[in-house]
Amino acid sequence: MLQLIRYGLVGVASNAAIYLVYLLLTYLGMEAKSAMTLVYLIGASIGFVGNRKWTFAHRGDSRSAALRYVLAHVFGYTLNFLILYTFVDRFGYAHQWVQAAAIVIVAGFLFVIFKYFVFNEKKWRVTAK
Repeated sequence: MLQLIRYGLVGVASNAAIYLVYLLLTYLGMEAKSAMTLVYLIGASIGFVGNRKWTFAHRGDSRSAALRYVLAHVFGYTLNFLILYTFVDRFGYAHQWVQAAAIVIVAGFLFVIFKYFVFNEKKWRVTAK
C-alpha cells in the first residue's frame, strides 16, 4: 500500500506538470498525439529514478530494471496512443479530456507492471547454481 501511495504522490505531481505542458503545446498548435509523444518521453525519463529509488526502493541491477522499464513504457505509450487515436480521431471527443483520462488509465497499468515486472528483483533475479 505504501508503494501505491508513493507512486500516487510522484504521479500526481509529475503528471500534472506534464499535462500542463501537453495543454500548452496543443494550444500552440501541436497535434495531440505528437504533443503526447513528446511529454510522454519526458515524463518517462524523469520517472525512472523517482520510481526506482523512492516508490519501489529497488536495489537490484539498475540496467536490467531500466530495460524492463523501457519495455513497460513501450506498452504504456502504445496504450496512450491508442486511447487518443480511438476517442479523438475516431469518435471525435475533445483531446484534453481524453488525454486526462488516458493519464489515469496508463498510470494504473504502469503501476502494476512496475511492481510485478520492472522493479521486482525477486522474480527476475538470476541465481548461479
